[in-house]
Amino acid sequence: MLFEEVVTFYRTLCQQEPQVYQAHRYAEFLLPGLKLAIFVPQADQELEFSQSRQSGLSLCFTVDNLEAAIAHLQRIGYDQTWKIQTVSHGGELLVYDPAGNRLIFYSPNAIHDSSSNP
Repeated sequence: MLFEEVVTFYRTLCQQEPQVYQAHRYAEFLLPGLKLAIFVPQADQELEFSQSRQSGLSLCFTVDNLEAAIAHLQRIGYDQTWKIQTVSHGGELLVYDPAGNRLIFYSPNAIHDSSSNP
């Protein structure tokens, strides 16, 4: 299964076991200044997640500052319209990697106007 292959890759890359792990569903790695969560969407989310991705996985990055995350993404060459969304648990920024995987940059303390576009 692709999920387990990805988790094995991040175990090796991060040189650690996931801090939180649910077989075939969720893995969370804690690094200095970064929490990386990898998950397989629940059945009622599959349509939303499958429309523009190839792997069926999402990568979640918890960050302190979404605007700083946007600035970093711009520095490394991502060129897109940026939209920070306010969700029940904070603020989110959705980005897609070159393979079409959804990257979710999340800040639990961010309160933003959902039309924010820095």
